[in-house]
Amino acid sequence: MKKNLFLLIFCSIHCFLMAQFAPPASQPGSTAIAKDDIRITAWATACTIERGWLNIADTSLGHATVGNTNAALGMALSNGVISLGDKGSITCSFLSGIVNGPGYDFAVFENSFQEDFLELAFVEVSSDGIHFVRFPSTSYTQDTIQKDTFGLIDARSINNLAGKYKAGFGTPFDLEELEDSINIDLNDIVHVKLIDVCGSVNVDYASYDQFGHIINDPWPTPFPSSGFDLDAIAVLNAKYGLGIHESDAPHSWTAYPNPFKESITMRGADMNLFELLNSFGQVLSTFNASESINTSTLTKGLYLLHNKQDNTYMKVIKE
Repeated sequence: MKKNLFLLIFCSIHCFLMAQFAPPASQPGSTAIAKDDIRITAWATACTIERGWLNIADTSLGHATVGNTNAALGMALSNGVISLGDKGSITCSFLSGIVNGPGYDFAVFENSFQEDFLELAFVEVSSDGIHFVRFPSTSYTQDTIQKDTFGLIDARSINNLAGKYKAGFGTPFDLEELEDSINIDLNDIVHVKLIDVCGSVNVDYASYDQFGHIINDPWPTPFPSSGFDLDAIAVLNAKYGLGIHESDAPHSWTAYPNPFKESITMRGADMNLFELLNSFGQVLSTFNASESINTSTLTKGLYLLHNKQDNTYMKVIKE
């Protein structure tokens, strides 16, 4: 008993001393990307999945079942989630493309219900869907005592692993970190793959970070929602985006509601002519400010309103 207590105290102190990365979303210095961050220009448009096990140590239980690939499309917290299961994977595609631009280039959203219950995944990117390059991940969480099914993790102890932040806040990734990689064009990324981290500290099932450390996260999770739960992937630096930014000057007009669902109504623009554009800059409709536009058939995601009279733009979001 004393030996186990000593180990627990030692591991806790070791983890605290080693923790050096960004803190949870609610704390100063966090790198978390909020789902409605104005830097977001596009979302995943297609996905394929290879489900992992409910419990890799007992495959008779079968595979994870929660969600379908549509759940990973569009804006975070808008469409449910899809569960990968132990060591399952999902590959998402982007019509917008992703480029190595200023700062972070994309962000991955999980559905954690609190800031220290974290289910993790490796992140890889590809330009052709064949050659994938993995972001170098780090875990300083102790790997001696297994984090149980609802075990807690300090976000400051992990880096370059999706799932670092709670629901509604994405873990960001910077393609610049992969600048020395081969078989990839960092200015033409069209696929992002997530591979569930099996959090077991048993070497028969364990997942390892870039330094060969076992990554310890909540395990086993023998539920239909086993493993990493993907909510969405947001693009911050798109290759084929709008090329247009929301106007910095105060608008003389506004749109409501925003976010919207079934319709948008304009105020303060008299009879000005407006355009509604999608995330690829395509004009979906043209209408007068006096009209309410029916948006019930639009998919969830980011759109732009363009006031043609004063050439100003406003971002609006379909929930």
